[in-house]
Amino acid sequence: MSHDLIFPPGFLWGAATSAYQIEGSPLADGAGACIWQGFSHTPGRVANGDTGDLACDHYRRSHTDLDLMAELGLNAYRFSVAWGRVLPNGTGRVNAGGLDFYQRLVDGLLERGIAPMLTLYHWDLPEALQARGGWVNPDSPRWFADYAATLFEALDDRVTLWVTLNEPWVSTVLGYLTDEHAPGRRTLHEPPLVAHHQLCAHTAAVAAYRDLGRHQIGISLNLEPQAPATEEPADREAARRRHHFINRWFLDPLLLGQYPDQLAAIFGADWPRFPPEDLARIKAPLDFLGVNYYSRGLVRHDPTDLPLKARRLTPTDRPCTAMDWEVYPEGLTETLVWIKERYGDLPLYITESGAAFDDPEPMKGQVHDPRRVDYLREHLAAAHAALEQGVDLRGYFAWSLLDNFEWAEGYAKRFGLIHVDRVTQKRTLKDSARFYREFIRKAGG
Repeated sequence: MSHDLIFPPGFLWGAATSAYQIEGSPLADGAGACIWQGFSHTPGRVANGDTGDLACDHYRRSHTDLDLMAELGLNAYRFSVAWGRVLPNGTGRVNAGGLDFYQRLVDGLLERGIAPMLTLYHWDLPEALQARGGWVNPDSPRWFADYAATLFEALDDRVTLWVTLNEPWVSTVLGYLTDEHAPGRRTLHEPPLVAHHQLCAHTAAVAAYRDLGRHQIGISLNLEPQAPATEEPADREAARRRHHFINRWFLDPLLLGQYPDQLAAIFGADWPRFPPEDLARIKAPLDFLGVNYYSRGLVRHDPTDLPLKARRLTPTDRPCTAMDWEVYPEGLTETLVWIKERYGDLPLYITESGAAFDDPEPMKGQVHDPRRVDYLREHLAAAHAALEQGVDLRGYFAWSLLDNFEWAEGYAKRFGLIHVDRVTQKRTLKDSARFYREFIRKAGG
């Protein structure tokens, strides 16, 4: 089936990573610490006590990784910049050593015919800004816009696709509601503020880009269909709440200029009154939307799971990944078509899509990962089905290029197309990487 799928001319075939997950050397060459530095070094926060101190050593091995991207036939690569590498204090002085790393990375991509897609923020807020309240501080949008402008001025002559924030829902909910991610907060009143300030930060960065930039800027959101675990009314209503909580919390203000009414009901007295002028600014035109898709939510009503009163279940009768996420490729088509139907025609990129499985260790230079091959094949077909339904889809970025630091899961969960030996750092292409290379060759674009 995959060999018969032809994608449009100019379609981007990429892989994606983020700074703290692959770079290592987090304090090298004058960089400032980020919130994940302290969080990962706090006992009990990350599986097996893992940290991003070495990660994939990409900071020192980027040329090796660039050559591997070229070997895979990628024509695009999505990566993030570590804010604290460029501005060690979060604001003010620019660290030339950190900025130079990204200058070299972008130049290396272009030399190999690979288009860079640069993400400004992938969850690694500088610790110096967290000490000032982090995303709870109403000054945070201005901090972010100043940081973004520094990157625009340095790299917009070579970077044509910019992403402001990656999955602000995750950094909001896991960072401030459930304390699973940095900065490890568990409150009900902070998440609405954090989400709002991140949206304002996105808007401030877009405004700065309209002044300084010449190309395209968007945002990447994690989206997933929500299905009730049973046909009971309570479960159906729980799935509906979770749909608003995940899919519409950020999309509605960005594209419609308003928050879903259900959020005020979910958070109750902890939901603030936001200034109308903020929402008017948040609805600034996007050049594209990035969609990060992994699975769907199977939802059951649970009054103890606050504030949503809805719990995501792991199905026992469907294939699941090592993250206990259901393999549900048809949900990708459903999500892309839903965006078109609800919000209108908008250029879309699948900025993340992939799966963690318990891969074997390399044997004779090979890693056999048939379940990831199947996952890729099925989700690429689902992307193509969305194109056939009129979705303006312009690229697919597999998550992830490398086995990396999977946040609170440490190195226990492997998402990579390329196996990374944790001791030697040796890279080995998995069967999924070879499949993706062949798919790209035949699918065109």
